[in-house]
Amino acid sequence: MSDLLDPADDAATPLTDEEQQDLIPSWITLRAELNEAEQANIPEATPWALSRRRDVLGEWFLQALHRRMFGRVWRWAGRYRQSARSIGIDACRIPVALHQLLDDARFWIENDTWPLDELAARFHHRLVLIDPFPNGNGRHARLATDCLLHRLDRPRFSRGRTSLVHAGSTRQHYIDSLRAADRRDLAPLLEFVRS
Repeated sequence: MSDLLDPADDAATPLTDEEQQDLIPSWITLRAELNEAEQANIPEATPWALSRRRDVLGEWFLQALHRRMFGRVWRWAGRYRQSARSIGIDACRIPVALHQLLDDARFWIENDTWPLDELAARFHHRLVLIDPFPNGNGRHARLATDCLLHRLDRPRFSRGRTSLVHAGSTRQHYIDSLRAADRRDLAPLLEFVRS
């Protein structure tokens, strides 16, 4: 099974054999089918996430959001990854890093530390950098950031106005902007999110 679900591009998350065993739909054998199945839940998760004034800076919310987005595809949806990755932090540090990010975001909001778009872009980048779940971290971070912007009465990011799930020039632009943010250059990400 691992050969069939190999990442389609170098930014897709490789899954361990153990993680792949928790795949719920038995018909999935290819990465493209997996992407399609995962994407199908997101339109249902979005209204739930944006429907109330939820505490989007709560760990519970981030886990529940991931579960809503991917719970029909993965048994581990909403649970932090336990495996090592070439991206993201060590799995044992995920809860502490998320707690710190959420505390930082609250501080940024309360103290007007950054303009709101920059605050949201920084939140998004840090959430992607932590890479808390076995799969779906980019999509999760984008929707979580949309929820934060909604809470701040700001419009959601446009992100190139196209899907970022499949390999292509827009996805590559997004990944390049995240890598620039890794090097402390936030300008490409700020440009991308409102393009």
